[in-house]
Amino acid sequence: MSRRLVVVTGGARSGKSGFAERRLAELAPSGPWRYVATAEAGDGEMAARIARHRERRGAGWSTVEAPRDLEAALLVRDGAAGVLVDCITLWVTNWMLADASDDAILAAAEALPRAATLPTVIVTNEVGLGIVPDNALARRFRDLAGLVNQRLAAASDEAWLLAAGLPLRLR
Repeated sequence: MSRRLVVVTGGARSGKSGFAERRLAELAPSGPWRYVATAEAGDGEMAARIARHRERRGAGWSTVEAPRDLEAALLVRDGAAGVLVDCITLWVTNWMLADASDDAILAAAEALPRAATLPTVIVTNEVGLGIVPDNALARRFRDLAGLVNQRLAAASDEAWLLAAGLPLRLR
């Protein structure tokens, strides 16, 4: 099976994850699929959100938790026909919380397309459509997430923007 890298971006609750799951099923219709989760269940609300996502995916999906080491998760050889990574903005946050430098985060992001040897769909939030944040940490996050998104989209075979549940193909 050949590599194909797809980036899906959009705002919160725009339908990114559901679209990404359907797109991966189109790229690798036989399954099984690997879901690489960057989220950690730090509270009850997040645990419930993760449970809803797992329930929606159903059979045919395995889950690998990778709060920071996405490259290793993409290199796993477990018989999966395709991989979905959800989501890059949480991954950037996890790196920032680990006190990683911007250069280290960008280098880790640049390694991801090379590690994606199966059909891979990467979900990320579009963070550049709002106002300029009023504090340095929020501006750093917005800028860094935007740079990571740009680099992943530039390396992708397809890029999609979701708004109100509607996909718009960018590349």
